[in-house]
Amino acid sequence: MRKPIIAGNWKMNKTVGEAVEFVRAIRRGLNDIEGGERILCPPFTALAAVHEVLAATDIGVGAQNMHWQEKGAFTGEVSPLMLKELCQYVILGHSERRAYFGETDEGVNRKIKAALAHGLIAIVCVGETEAQYDAGQTAAVVGGQVRGCLAGLTAEQARGLVIAYEPVWAIGTGKAATAAGAGAVIGLTIRGTVADLYGEAIAQAVRIQYGGSVTPDNIAEYMSHPDIDGALVGGASLKPDFVDLVRNGVRARS
Repeated sequence: MRKPIIAGNWKMNKTVGEAVEFVRAIRRGLNDIEGGERILCPPFTALAAVHEVLAATDIGVGAQNMHWQEKGAFTGEVSPLMLKELCQYVILGHSERRAYFGETDEGVNRKIKAALAHGLIAIVCVGETEAQYDAGQTAAVVGGQVRGCLAGLTAEQARGLVIAYEPVWAIGTGKAATAAGAGAVIGLTIRGTVADLYGEAIAQAVRIQYGGSVTPDNIAEYMSHPDIDGALVGGASLKPDFVDLVRNGVRARS
């Protein structure tokens, strides 16, 4: 069975002091949850502090983005070489990065390869916009994103990725996808595309999260679906009841 994996993406929220205070408040509760991976993804400024607070736990730390180069004249960017000392995971290709900063599947692919080269586990985001959803283009768009992001990866490299299906129309809107709807896209389109590329065994090994208006109240419904292995959580990860969200999700898969 694929191990559940729930990650909190704080986005551009919490100062260093706020991050430390929050993590100290939820650390014990998160650490006591067994049977799933728990990851906190603070902004770059708080990575080192959060890493230190969580050092004695098995709670993972993730970054929200990175550049594909190790170093160089890239003002404002952060490299995998810098991140590997502070975290184990990195979110790549989030819809907000695509929408506001012009990121493409090709660029995300370069970042994935750089992350893998430095031992970081990539959480690769894919998902369709509301217009694409309404036009019935979900399978074509999401399948194309998976193929573009995974281009040139070996089967073993693909096996170690985490993919997050985040329909753009559900992120921060309160309009969460149904578990059946999200599960169908994950099972048929995402796993189906991975199976086309690498075979069924790899497709069944890859962990795939759902993201989009996930709450402590609806997480169990998602995690009860056999194809949904976890969640990439935005706003709800900024609150103390994120512990309840994680607990409810892991219990639903036990």
